[in-house]
Amino acid sequence: MSAIDPEKYTLIPIGITRDGAFTLQPADPALFAMNPAAMPEVVDNGTRVHWPESAETREITVTDAAGTTRSLGSVDVAFPILHGPFGEDGTVQGLLELTGLPYVGSGVLASALGMDKHFAKTVLQAAGVSVAPWVRVTADSWRDDSELWREKSRALGLPVFVKPARAGSSVGVSKVAEWSDLDSALDVAFAEDSAALIETAIVGREIEVGVISGRNGAPPRVSLAGEIIVTGREFYDYAAKYLDDSAASLVCPTELSDAELLELQSLAARAFDAIGASGLARVDFFYTGSQFIVNELNTMPGFTPISMFPKCWEASGMSYSDLIDELIELGLETVR
Repeated sequence: MSAIDPEKYTLIPIGITRDGAFTLQPADPALFAMNPAAMPEVVDNGTRVHWPESAETREITVTDAAGTTRSLGSVDVAFPILHGPFGEDGTVQGLLELTGLPYVGSGVLASALGMDKHFAKTVLQAAGVSVAPWVRVTADSWRDDSELWREKSRALGLPVFVKPARAGSSVGVSKVAEWSDLDSALDVAFAEDSAALIETAIVGREIEVGVISGRNGAPPRVSLAGEIIVTGREFYDYAAKYLDDSAASLVCPTELSDAELLELQSLAARAFDAIGASGLARVDFFYTGSQFIVNELNTMPGFTPISMFPKCWEASGMSYSDLIDELIELGLETVR
């Protein structure tokens, strides 16, 4: 919010409450600053934002707490900076398409693929992109025949990571070093989703790049590479990402040879195209020293000024404000 050029854009901040109400929020970036001691939350202030009545108009309206409805004007483009289920999984994107509003980022299919780790891996593997071996198990199938799934999981070797199939920000992720811990790890994952992945743990550097669509049909653009260096924790979990500044360092650019960087960027662009992504994405890799293995592809990556996606584009010569401006322009020109 603070980086969007007020001379060029009129901003209408819409927040979604935990109950799913679309509310009009103050245009005050300080209210939504990341604070580990008190994470920001959309407060239900009694307002209700109404989407266009049909695709023939882009006008949105708001009803205030007293019941008075007024117009907020005609919207040119929506920027859905949302993470996790009901944010970057194609649901909000589908809502925007139903109302006929242009928006920033990937469409329904690519958003859904990017969110579901199993299907993303399936598509990436078919496109010739290396991914970590995995097993997908549902809560129902685990309950019906856990021994079958234990046997399939053991073929992966230890350690393994257990993850919800559809979640973000490392919520519900556990590292399992002993098979006796598999049940509890799956309980944690199933609390977030009805399906989970059991995945071979890859030993290697955690390398990430940002990807932006090319203009006018040009190939995707890929940033310089950044690296996550985790200290004092088992892996880059939710707490390391959002609550503990000392748990990890985000270094961009990181050290890679020219040939390594070129290979990495090529793989990232291939992964971006493979799921049909548009606008932006962050592609996360493990680098073993001889092979780049895609961990996941995020269609709406972290977007604080210190997040890896904007940091790597800044290192590549594009400022935070210019990055937002470029993504808005891409959203305006994307044909769905």
